[in-house]
Amino acid sequence: MSSLETATRPRAAPPAARRAQLSGWGRTRRSSALLYAPHSEEQVAELLAQAPAAGMIARGAGRSYGDPAQNADGAVVEMTALDRIDAPDASRGEVRVQAGATLGRVLEALARDSLTLPVVPGTSHVTVGGAIAADVHGKNHPSAGSFGRHVSALELLTPAGERLLVSTDSEPELFAATLGGMGLTGLICAATLRAVPLRAPYALADVERVATLEDALGLIAEAPHSHAIAWLDLLAARRGFARAVVTRSREGDGVPERALRVGAGPHPGVPERFPGGLLRPALVRAFNEAQWQRAARPLRERPISVDAQLFPLDRIERWNNLYGPAGLVQYQFAVPAGHERTLRSVLEALRAERLPMYLATVKRLGAASTGQLSFPLPGWTLAIDFPAGAAGLAAALDRADELVVSVGGRVYLAKDARMRSEMLAAMYPQLDRFAAARSRVDPHGLLRSDLARRLGMVA
Repeated sequence: MSSLETATRPRAAPPAARRAQLSGWGRTRRSSALLYAPHSEEQVAELLAQAPAAGMIARGAGRSYGDPAQNADGAVVEMTALDRIDAPDASRGEVRVQAGATLGRVLEALARDSLTLPVVPGTSHVTVGGAIAADVHGKNHPSAGSFGRHVSALELLTPAGERLLVSTDSEPELFAATLGGMGLTGLICAATLRAVPLRAPYALADVERVATLEDALGLIAEAPHSHAIAWLDLLAARRGFARAVVTRSREGDGVPERALRVGAGPHPGVPERFPGGLLRPALVRAFNEAQWQRAARPLRERPISVDAQLFPLDRIERWNNLYGPAGLVQYQFAVPAGHERTLRSVLEALRAERLPMYLATVKRLGAASTGQLSFPLPGWTLAIDFPAGAAGLAAALDRADELVVSVGGRVYLAKDARMRSEMLAAMYPQLDRFAAARSRVDPHGLLRSDLARRLGMVA
C-alpha cells in the first residue's frame, strides 16, 4: 500500500467525548453514540487507534437522509473541524481540501481564483468527506459523472494506523471501494479535487411545464444543456398526476466576479419543533398548483443565481423540520435506460396506496462511476419525499424495491433509512469486491455504522 505516514506519527491527546442522540437529515432512526470532535488529523488517528469494540464511523454535516453516519452505542467522529482549504494549484487544476470543509466553502474559495467544482449535489452543506463517501452526483451527471470522477487522490486513515494516499494509480481497488463506500474503508482526512474554470457566477435557464412524466424525460434528454431536472406534481388529480416543470440550464457567458458567495444572505429557517400536522396534502397540493401556474409561460435563457441552479432548497434553513418530529423518508432509486416505464410503474403503485408524495424530482444519469457501491447507473433517477409516519409507507416501499430490482435498478444508500438487507446484493453487484477491499484495511470490522449493520455489511 502507498503509505503517507504510519502510526509512528506523534501521538495526540484524543478529544473528550459526549453522549449524543444522532439522526440523518430525515430525522428518523435516531441512535445514541459517543460523539468526538477532533481538531487535527493526529487526534483522528488516536481515536481510531482506540476504537471501542462497538466500532467507529466518521460523520460530516449529517446531510445523509438515513443512518450511515450513526453508530449505536459505539463511537462517531465528527470531522467538521478539519476544514482547511489549501490554495488551489491553477496549473494542475486541483485543490487539496480537508474532509470537514463544506462544498459551499470550497466553491467560495475557488471562485476567488475563477475556479469551481465540476460536480456538486443538491445542497452546498455537504462536507467533502461526505460527498466522497456517498459519491454524490448532480444535475449534470450525463456530462460530468459523479463526484468521485473528479477526486485525484484521498488521504485515508485506516484501523491499522496507516495514513494512505489512495488514488486510481495507488491502490485502485481501495479507491474504488471508498467512492460511495459510506465511510466503511477508513476515515477520509483530506482529498485532492479537480477544479475547472468558472466563467460566470450565474446560469442561464430554460423553464417549461409538460403534461406527463414521459414528456419530461424527453425534454431532459435533449441537448445541449449541462444541467437538467424535472419537478413532478404527484398530488395532482386524475390526468394531471406526474405533470412536471422541467428546468434545463447551463453556465452563463459573463466574466466571473472576484468572489462568489454561496448561500449568502439571510435565509428563513424552520424551527426545530415545527408541528408536522401543518404539512398536509391539501397545503402541498396548493403549493404544487402555484408552481404549475408560475411555469405557464416558458422561459428561455433566463439568468438565475448559482444557488437557484444548484441548491434551491438551501434557501430555506432546516427545511426538513417542515415534516415535524416524525421526520421524512426520501426514496431515491435509479433504473437503467430502456426501463423508463418502471418509473411510471413505481409512481402508480405508490399512488394506489394513497401515500402523500410531497416532493419529487427526476434526473438523467450517465455512465456509472468506478465506485463499487456508487449509486448512479446509465438511466434515470427519481426521488420522492414522504412524511415518515405515513400509514403503509414501509410495506409500499418494500414492494417498490422489488419493481426496481426486477429491471436492474437500485436504491441510493445515502438516502436510505429502511431497505431490507437481502436487497443490497441484488442492487449492488460489486458488493463482494467492496467487502474484499474493506477487509484488507479493516480486518476486525472496527468501522461500522447503523446502516452497515442494518444491511448486513458488517457482522
